[in-house]
Amino acid sequence: MAERRSFYRFLCCCCREEAPEKSPLISDTLLYFDREVKRRRAEEANLWNEPQDVSHTERDDDRELYNLLQKRSRTRRGSEGYRRLSFDISAHRQIRRDVKDRWKVLLENLGFYSEADSLLSVTSNTSYNSMRNPTEARRLLSLLSEETSIFEQPGLAPPERYLFVLDRLILLDMGTEFVSIARRFYPPETLESVEKESAEPGTAVLVSPGWQEVGDGGEKEEECSEVDEESFLDNLTQ
Repeated sequence: MAERRSFYRFLCCCCREEAPEKSPLISDTLLYFDREVKRRRAEEANLWNEPQDVSHTERDDDRELYNLLQKRSRTRRGSEGYRRLSFDISAHRQIRRDVKDRWKVLLENLGFYSEADSLLSVTSNTSYNSMRNPTEARRLLSLLSEETSIFEQPGLAPPERYLFVLDRLILLDMGTEFVSIARRFYPPETLESVEKESAEPGTAVLVSPGWQEVGDGGEKEEECSEVDEESFLDNLTQ
């Protein structure tokens, strides 16, 4: 009887199905997509002026923002230093968002209501090799920098990301028209006009809808963005 029980126990052990192991391929695929999502979120938040430079060190303004992000990732969340760094990071990002908003206004005035966002979409995957008219696009970018105030930081080289946008507009035969309308909407600011505006404390200021005090739901969204960035920065340094 004991031998029979041992025999059945042996049979049951042999017939028992082993739990399937998680495929390494599936794990690697999920990890890849998770990294891609974080990378895209970081790029959308930071709007790197030189999107092809993954080290973010070629331009002074990109390097400054990247250093702030790295410093914040090593600072205790909720501390005074963390809040100060977050404020500086938000200020850098707001300048970039304002520039992008100006471009969107002009594109919509040219009739690209539905296509404006896609025309302005530039990521680290956007290649210089894909450009059809790089020389003409760079010429128009220089004109925008010299003859308009569409970029907020005079004295700096214009953001390279908009070179790709101009190349797309040239393909649509709208590159020259874009520069013309930019001259009308955003004429170059003279030193006298800047000094006059700074000397008038009662002058009304138009605030972009995107620049609002963070609170409640917005604060949670900002925290999620910070977590994504910190994870992405950790992956870059590994």
